[in-house]
Order: sequence, then C-alpha cells, then structure tokens
Amino acid sequence: MRLVGEEGLKMIEKMPEGEVTDEQVAGATEVLLNIVRRTLFILLENKLAVCRRERDSNSGWLTYLWHLDMSDVEPQLVKEKKNLTRHLQARLEFEENNVFYVCPEGCARFLFNDAAENEFLCPMCGEDLIFEDNANFIEKMRRHLEGLTVNQPA
Repeated sequence: MRLVGEEGLKMIEKMPEGEVTDEQVAGATEVLLNIVRRTLFILLENKLAVCRRERDSNSGWLTYLWHLDMSDVEPQLVKEKKNLTRHLQARLEFEENNVFYVCPEGCARFLFNDAAENEFLCPMCGEDLIFEDNANFIEKMRRHLEGLTVNQPA
C-alpha cells in the first residue's frame, strides 16, 4: 500500500494474467492510465513486475508488455518492515528524549527550547502553549514496534 497507494493496489488485485499492455490493464482494472503506468514502473523498480518491449514493424511504435512477478515480494516486505522499524525506533527515541508544548488551538507542536524562545506563546495565534504529556503516544509506539519485531527474520 505504501509503495503504490490505494489505486495501485486496486490495479494489482485486478490485473489480467499474462503479458498485457498498460492500456489493457487500465481497461480491465478501471484505474486511470497515468496511475497504471506510474504503478507499473514502481513495481518494475522494485522487481515486482517484468516489462518487455516490442516494436511494431509497420509503425515503428514501441509497445510495452507487462506482467506481475511476485516471486520477489517476500524480500521486499522484509526490507519495508526493517525500514519501518528503523524509522519508528528513531521517532520513539525522539519522543522519549524531548519535552513538547502545543498550542491549544492546534496551530503547532514545539520542542521545549522552541517554546521557551517564543516565551511559551504560539507564534501563529498568540495563545499560551501548554505542556504535552506524550506518554500514551510513546506507549502506543512501543506496542507497535513490539508487534513489528515479533517473528522478524534475523
């Protein structure tokens, strides 16, 4: 989902079997042609699709024929999981090691030093900034990370 988005996922689920053109994919999946093309090239870059070019002998036009190759999906998912885990761990450490203040009007969230520089007043609306207890957020992040690391391959 993160790689190709909702429309791209819809395209993958409904993609016809065998070698097909991007126009055929768009017609069969009811996904816009530009989204189909973008998705196919993303899948190609990530080794989840194969593309073969064919030149029309009469017109000289190139036709791209596509088919999905999900045999490499497991290593891709492991790679994505490792990246997500690394980013969440960095965010967790940032949340644990900092103190935050927020605008009660929802304008912004500030690190302690930035809030102090602004004399604990929101620079956008002038309201007094209030301390944010992020303990619940930190706990949710820890649980999420634990869920990701359970049964993670070495």
